[in-house]
Amino acid sequence: MPSIPWWGYVIIAGLAWGTYVPIIFYGGTELTTKPGTIGGRLASILCVGVAYFVMAVVIPVVLMGLREDAKPEWKSNGLVFSALAGVAGAVGAICVIFASKAAVDAAKLEGVNPATYRVFIAPLIFALAPAINTLLSLVWHPKPGDPWHFGFEVPGWKLPVGILLVAVGTFLVLKSKEDMEAAKGGPKPPPAPAPVEGTPDPNAASGS
Repeated sequence: MPSIPWWGYVIIAGLAWGTYVPIIFYGGTELTTKPGTIGGRLASILCVGVAYFVMAVVIPVVLMGLREDAKPEWKSNGLVFSALAGVAGAVGAICVIFASKAAVDAAKLEGVNPATYRVFIAPLIFALAPAINTLLSLVWHPKPGDPWHFGFEVPGWKLPVGILLVAVGTFLVLKSKEDMEAAKGGPKPPPAPAPVEGTPDPNAASGS
């Protein structure tokens, strides 16, 4: 197999995570039978689970059985924390799916475009995740055989500036969407009913 450089994996990961939100939203929408139900969302979670099973269970098991360099050293710490990472990934995927549904439902209740709040989901997630990742790395420093090793490292000026830029960038993304929605205007009021024959016209009575 051809060797993929590190930046190639970065691009693939970015494409995968960047397209995940709109793809899973559309898939769940197509699987939904009636508006307001969760059957389609649960079915999309099931499809994600099947994909995970094939790519994260079947393929690794096959490779570990065929290749000598693919055999791991089974350790309790590695198993526990790898499983916790899987739980975190699954919870995130499920929350993305239900966030999309909740955002659409909230927009419909307010009488605005159904996509008004849904477009906020991906920018907020991808702005929040790296900030949490960095802050956690400041205090948690696990070592081989010692996962509970903590200590605070004073960050340089780049960290607070970076967090500020992330916040500003996220705000601008959300604000631009709000501005576009405001330019379109809210829902138009229904037209006034036509006067019934034989009923005096209030405009005529007022002389206008």
